[in-house]
Amino acid sequence: MLDIPLLLRVHVDTEIAAQNDMGVCDAIQRYAPAGKPAVMSAPHLPKVAGIDPTVPAPAHTATPHAGIPVAASAPGALIQDRLAGWVSDLTTLHELTERLARTGTLDDALHELLRAGAALVGARRGMAVLEPADGLGPARTIGLGLARAEIGHIETVPRGATSYGRLMDSAAGIPDPVAVPDLLGDEGLDPRHREVAARLGYAASYAVPLATGTAGKLGAAVWLYDEPAEPAERRRYLVGLYGQYASEHLARLLELERGRATLATIAEELLPSRLPRVPGVQLAARHRRGPHGGGDWYDALPLPEGALGLAVGSVSGSGPSALAAMGRLRASLRAYAVMEGEDPVAVLSDLELLLRLTEPARSATALFAYCEPAARKIVLAGAGHAPPLVIGTRRTEYVETSLSAPLGMLACWEAPSVELAPEPGETVLLYTDGLLRRTGEPMDRAFARLHTAAVTVPGADRDDPGAIADHVLRTMLPDGPDRTGSGEDVMLLAARFA
Repeated sequence: MLDIPLLLRVHVDTEIAAQNDMGVCDAIQRYAPAGKPAVMSAPHLPKVAGIDPTVPAPAHTATPHAGIPVAASAPGALIQDRLAGWVSDLTTLHELTERLARTGTLDDALHELLRAGAALVGARRGMAVLEPADGLGPARTIGLGLARAEIGHIETVPRGATSYGRLMDSAAGIPDPVAVPDLLGDEGLDPRHREVAARLGYAASYAVPLATGTAGKLGAAVWLYDEPAEPAERRRYLVGLYGQYASEHLARLLELERGRATLATIAEELLPSRLPRVPGVQLAARHRRGPHGGGDWYDALPLPEGALGLAVGSVSGSGPSALAAMGRLRASLRAYAVMEGEDPVAVLSDLELLLRLTEPARSATALFAYCEPAARKIVLAGAGHAPPLVIGTRRTEYVETSLSAPLGMLACWEAPSVELAPEPGETVLLYTDGLLRRTGEPMDRAFARLHTAAVTVPGADRDDPGAIADHVLRTMLPDGPDRTGSGEDVMLLAARFA
């Protein structure tokens, strides 16, 4: 009978103990082979969210001699297996966070959070509740694998009885996740919660907080299991890391959305609160704000002797500075229109001089029309702006205006005014360049598309300038939001003459 020296047994025991005590870097340095580890390059079984199944022990290449104990696996191989699992987890986590980082809205980010979290914890359904603790909103409730009615059922449960509600109402800064491995077997569960869980067919839940040290509590995410279950410690750790990153990303999107909402509110206040009522003409306006808060605007103001002034324009740039410049330009044009509105060239000349003196680094486009509804007469002039479109039963055509550079770029005023006499029932459509640019097509095709949209206005809608503007918007921008990502504003002002 062979015997193994005691010294050898002590050496093996020491090595096995070392694999638990040494650091990862020491283990790699001591045990990693010179080439690429075979265990990391060998084919693996399918993994769930980056978590490898147990790697089977390698088969022996030769039968050991009878009576000789089988030697333990090499400590280096065990550490390599563990490191391979860590690398796989980190790779999966990196891929999931990259996908989350590509989301640009709160709704998209919450949907991605639920999908990634469900894969990490091994669940099929879930729900995310966004409710910032500062009370400034916005509030969201997003479901994964849950219809709106099912989410409504869950919301009937007293908030304090739900796992996500306990996280959101917790007095702690960032509370720990809440796991309920067996909802139906929990004797302390609220009866209403048990009834809803039985009706919707879920038996366990796992909830994580959405909070950051700077923004505070933002909400919570909860995943639902069809059978009693609880994520393992390794899965909890991964979803915890992912939840921390998701919270930071949501905090940034929340701040961005609040800023956009503020800009939208300011922009709305800078536009006319209502359109004037002038005999002989019907007015309608439509607008779609871009995400960056551009400087497009429109205006309609009554003038002496039953006249009417119509204007559209666009200021270069975006954001708060462009909105402020737009407000100043619109207010100045209103003042010049009251004083000399019957001469549109003089109005725009004064506006050009003002812009050149007060804001030399900024340019703008504008179109001003002086209308006499009783006489069905329009005198208009433009500075770098797209021509109006006349829409009627017998003609649909662009008004031939003289070419002119934008405001702030004119060496001298050269573009004369144009006189137009609309027929009874015809509508004059004024618009900003955003209507053309949002199509993503070259300008000549965009103009042709706008003309086609005007021609195809249904006969029943031609008596309503609002219906005409709506039809043009639907035809030009069928998807609603900005498909090109240009962030352009869209302004339409329609005037139908009786």
